[in-house]
Amino acid sequence: MTYFVPLNDKKLFIRWFLKNFQLKRREGVWILNYLLSNDELLENVHFVDEAHYCPRSIVMSTIETTSIPFRFYKENIMTSDAEKAFHDLRINAHESIYFQLNFPSIPPDPLYLAVLEENPYVPKDLFISEKDRLAAQRLLENSVLEFQEQQLLREIDEALDAGDKDRFFELSNLLQALKYTK
Repeated sequence: MTYFVPLNDKKLFIRWFLKNFQLKRREGVWILNYLLSNDELLENVHFVDEAHYCPRSIVMSTIETTSIPFRFYKENIMTSDAEKAFHDLRINAHESIYFQLNFPSIPPDPLYLAVLEENPYVPKDLFISEKDRLAAQRLLENSVLEFQEQQLLREIDEALDAGDKDRFFELSNLLQALKYTK
């Protein structure tokens, strides 16, 4: 579901972003400032997640993230050359372009949420269902409990070998409590 994001909301977000974050590549700052100065282009800018699925997109990251610094995607071509992206923005201002900005956003800022749109190009089967997510979570929890149980059993054996009754009883109680949580 896509909706129209007002131009003013996009400008407020970009100004906030530039004020609060430092991009890994300075060219990204130039591009964002160019967006602020070109209303026709900014009308065709869409802020999304998973922008690499879009036919024309730019992905930029702040220094606080481990994400790629800069990528420009157009059809089946990808480059890290920000000048090519800037040139494409200038000559194709009338075409839609999708931006993904990687920055610390937990919890997401309201200014960001106001401009974030659903990505229409993300494959429908990309994200796992709630049922699959719960199954994966149960598997992970069971694996952790199994590991903890094996660790306690090893430590109990060591306590028995060392003749440490207090440690044996302490670890046995922990093992019983762990089995109770299963």
